[in-house]
Amino acid sequence: MTTRSALAYCLAGAALLAALPFLLSQGLLNAAIQMLIAALFASAYNLLCGQAGMLSFGHAAYFGVGAFATVHAMNAVGGAGLLPTPLMPLAGAAAGLVFGGIAGWFATQRSGTYFAMITLAIAELVHSLAPHLKGVFGGEAGLSTMRMPAWGYDFGSTTQVYYLTLGWVLLSLALLYLYTRTPLGRLTLGLRENSHRLRFLGYNVHGMATLVFALSAMFSGVAGGLQVVSNESANYVLFEPALSAAAVLHAYIGGVQVFLGPALGAALMTFFGYAVSDLTRSWLLYQGILFVLVMMFMPTGLSGLIGAAGRLHGRYGLPRAMPAFVLALGAGAAASAGAVFLIELLQRLFSQDYRSLLRLDPEAPWPPVELFGQAWHASDPLTWAVPLLLLAAAGLLAWGCRRTLDRLAGGGPVAPVRGAKEELA
Repeated sequence: MTTRSALAYCLAGAALLAALPFLLSQGLLNAAIQMLIAALFASAYNLLCGQAGMLSFGHAAYFGVGAFATVHAMNAVGGAGLLPTPLMPLAGAAAGLVFGGIAGWFATQRSGTYFAMITLAIAELVHSLAPHLKGVFGGEAGLSTMRMPAWGYDFGSTTQVYYLTLGWVLLSLALLYLYTRTPLGRLTLGLRENSHRLRFLGYNVHGMATLVFALSAMFSGVAGGLQVVSNESANYVLFEPALSAAAVLHAYIGGVQVFLGPALGAALMTFFGYAVSDLTRSWLLYQGILFVLVMMFMPTGLSGLIGAAGRLHGRYGLPRAMPAFVLALGAGAAASAGAVFLIELLQRLFSQDYRSLLRLDPEAPWPPVELFGQAWHASDPLTWAVPLLLLAAAGLLAWGCRRTLDRLAGGGPVAPVRGAKEELA
């Protein structure tokens, strides 16, 4: 993809995001705000993990510190003066930068697994101390604040908060991208590829790693500040390990090798959580399964899959590549339908409510399970045949996709598109 086409896609995406308030309800617009914040947090994390190759398991600490710094700033200055409401995330950025610089100085003394464990220990330390430092973190109740009018806006509507969040997210992503184009950003890749060679060439590797850590924490603090501006409150649960795990999951599902990959993964998974959490109790299981599948079969993430499809299109043309695309999409849809059917059926059969019904009358036949608007009997072979047939159809379609790609390549394996072939199949 050329620079001009990439810029065109980015501008089109920004235009679409700017139009969302006219297309979505207020409830969905709130979800879009959370998607933007998650995208910024994942991109900030990817600066440390994807660009510098330092896997952190405690990045929620800097998100939370930025959030609480923003709460205190909003309560202290009232959204007026030199720090009006639209500039409040700067307080989160400053707090994230300072705390990230201190924590990063200690954490980057080691590398690899030891670095990851130090970041986890720092985050757990903050998480355990937060409920007891009531003057700073508000105890278990947390702290609350209010958005105040500034620059002619009252920030009382979800639409205004959305545009404020969008502006900060786009600005932060632009700054992160510009950083990757600087000489220091190029050296950041050297930290990931061969830090020993950088040290041999005379660079201060520990100082560079600390700086990258602090910058990543700074943008994480911006994301935490936007969270407070949106919710007007902060609680110590912002330091929970689940938030750090979400950053890792979003980054790797989207693809850490592509700049906007983590943002894509965070947006999709956040939307997935909002859309599916009200429909099923097993939505976290689906997230875990998706993460495992991506790590096993698509290590480059969803952005890598999109890139592979683009390479196939560019090499063979749309008419010749279309059968492979259709078969791949059909295999994915059939596999998803079969897996969802099987998981939801088993979840209901093993639920506490269903087992209580069985205990009421052990001699009676098993009651039917309501699923997708229809009653399914566990003793009926058709109930189990449906998901198995869907999974079998998915396997058959995947095999057909692989054969189609082989025919496109002339009947044998093709080295230039092997990654695309594996990812689509």
